[in-house]
Amino acid sequence: MFITLEGPDGSGKTSQLPALKEFLQDAGYEVVLTREPGGTPVGNQIREVLMNLKNVSITPRTEILLFLAARAQHVEELIRPALAAGKIVLCDRFGDSTLAYQGFGHQIDLDTLQMLLDFSTGGLKPDLTLLVDVPVEVGMERKRVNSTEWNRLDAYTLAFHERVRQGYFALAEAEPARWVIIDATKDKDSVQKALQTAVTSRLGGG
Repeated sequence: MFITLEGPDGSGKTSQLPALKEFLQDAGYEVVLTREPGGTPVGNQIREVLMNLKNVSITPRTEILLFLAARAQHVEELIRPALAAGKIVLCDRFGDSTLAYQGFGHQIDLDTLQMLLDFSTGGLKPDLTLLVDVPVEVGMERKRVNSTEWNRLDAYTLAFHERVRQGYFALAEAEPARWVIIDATKDKDSVQKALQTAVTSRLGGG
């Protein structure tokens, strides 16, 4: 099963993933935990370019292509082989991030982005996507407190990040069978429990 976590910056999804992985392993599953951009040596090099605050000259079109290049490598080198081996793949962001950030955030044509996504992934889509949601102001304040995580995309305007959040809601509404929205304004243990419940429900049903 391919499970992705999505959400606005500062939602806390990344910090929740190790505990979710441990929960699934304790239940007897083989689990691969990965992230985007990244997940492979090539992808991690591209991540350095994308996230570096020095690279403010990167245009939205360049940004899209870099993300997609990292994703293409990620799918072929890590995700598909793990799924073929019967493992659960937990991924911190995937294609929906491109639609939310570059599509709704940068206001790039969604049909064009979807075509590029299909090419970069070979048509691979998650079985379950967990939207770990917080209001934009809450998420950005969390990011500011943890300044070591502040990156080039974080530095976009609040209006940009609000469009991203609303974009996620639109994506979830369009595919309700795939998405589960998790309220991440609650305490960390409650959020983890909600994630575990959502995943267990899908595994039990599948």
